[in-house]
Amino acid sequence: MRFIEGGVFAMGSDRFYPEEAPVRQVRVDGFWIDETPVTNRRFAEFVQATGHRTLAEIAPDPKDYPGMLPEMARAGSLLFRRTAMPVDLSDVSQWWHFSFGTDWRHPHGPDSDLDALWDHPVVHVAFQDAEAYARWAGKALPTEAEWEFAARGGLDGADYAWGGELAPGGVCQANYWQGMFPYSNLLEDGYERTSPVRTYAPNGYGLYDMIGNVWEWTTDWYAQRKIERKAKGSCCIPANPRGGTKRESLDPANRQAPMPRKVLKGGSHLCAASYCQRYRPAARHPQAVDSSTSHIGFRCIIREPGR
Repeated sequence: MRFIEGGVFAMGSDRFYPEEAPVRQVRVDGFWIDETPVTNRRFAEFVQATGHRTLAEIAPDPKDYPGMLPEMARAGSLLFRRTAMPVDLSDVSQWWHFSFGTDWRHPHGPDSDLDALWDHPVVHVAFQDAEAYARWAGKALPTEAEWEFAARGGLDGADYAWGGELAPGGVCQANYWQGMFPYSNLLEDGYERTSPVRTYAPNGYGLYDMIGNVWEWTTDWYAQRKIERKAKGSCCIPANPRGGTKRESLDPANRQAPMPRKVLKGGSHLCAASYCQRYRPAARHPQAVDSSTSHIGFRCIIREPGR
């Protein structure tokens, strides 16, 4: 882990997606944070010690999902599959498929394994799985503000964790999609899916993979950004801000079985200039707590006593 001194920074961005705005000054206290996302190796140690079963390894209960077809009541997870040609980018079902038997032990499908992936980030972990690991390790999941502060590596206001240019000198600084998503990946970074942690240079705080590779869970409920009002006569900058409420996080598009959502940060190997430019510290995405996918992982923090 690395210790990050607390400080004030400009959180958010006005230059990309509306959910990232407005930019505002916030303060975070110091904390320790994992240098890398939790790897398959470390997650396997946790499972061996506790017997934990991830959500993807447990068949869903149809009572929790009104209207679910009976044949879907089997364990599995969402798996990305590259398309053969251009598709409607508003229809994520073109590239996301629920794959039975896919989980953290079988990340690329039910017949896959971890033989060459022990130092890759663990994936197919739902929020409750990340929380369970954090408790076992004596740690916690970061808030969105803590995560973003750490990801910036001291470069306040920069678009990327390494500066203002995505690929300085044409060199990839992180694992993301090059080419036309979701059918043509040029593999200029060398990886079709996840990459081993520490493959790319760390940011200014010595942290790896804060951008790209896998999205990372935070503990904040997702809500549209709000400008925190200062008390009359106050000049204070908000300290250690938190996200919205559980109720605010409910997906309005899913009225049959609304599921609370947490904030994901950092983008993944599926983010592309042609589709999702969220390989940036300010980027954020809502994710239902009961979901696991082939591009979501996590890392942990330890807060100073009293927090």
